[in-house]
Amino acid sequence: MTSETRPVEQQSDHYDRFAEAYARENENGLFNRWYARPAVVDLLGEVTGRHILDAACGSGPLVAELQDLGASVAGFDASPAMIRLARERLGDGADLKVADLTRPLPYADVLFDDALAVLVLHYLEDWSGPLAELHRVLKPGGRLIVVVNHPVIPPVMYPEVDYFATVPNQEEYDFDGVSATLTIWYRSLSAMSESFTAAGFRISTISEPPVSADTPPELLPPSRTDPTRFLGFIFFALEAIS
Repeated sequence: MTSETRPVEQQSDHYDRFAEAYARENENGLFNRWYARPAVVDLLGEVTGRHILDAACGSGPLVAELQDLGASVAGFDASPAMIRLARERLGDGADLKVADLTRPLPYADVLFDDALAVLVLHYLEDWSGPLAELHRVLKPGGRLIVVVNHPVIPPVMYPEVDYFATVPNQEEYDFDGVSATLTIWYRSLSAMSESFTAAGFRISTISEPPVSADTPPELLPPSRTDPTRFLGFIFFALEAIS
């Protein structure tokens, strides 16, 4: 990771090539099934009767889980392949769209009680437009749950990088045997907070949760202390206030 390298952001259909492998990996993988999704559901609390938007919903696991909990859920993703997989999971009647978070969203103003942006904003250099659109479609007082890579990762793993700079890093991943290169844009905690405030949100909660208590022990990373807690993602609950 270097500050001189500035790769372009992912294209909207970047995930199409490995969508099926990504979906398989995340069905029971540590970081999504046992870490991100349980923490998001916990932050949302009671969702019965609430209208929720899942931005960058992927193959729809959170949509399905929240529907089972009594919510009415719409989802969109920039990857047509991901939406195809979500339809296979949720049925043709599901409220799913192909849409790009960096462009105007195909939803009316003040439509949703809650919105989710789980593991998507860190692919973007500029958060202003996406956050403005998510604020637009939320009702006053509506909640936005944001999950991104933890800002402490660059100082720990790449100490030569300026923590206070918004910088990209190309990272190699293996999704169920399929390799993929993703560009993650890291930024400081203060930069995140300033972006939320500028878009009309107030931070209600900042969370660094443990994994689910039901996590299979063989999936946990080796640790001399507590393997259920590690710095992977940071979780925000925001309130639309203006």
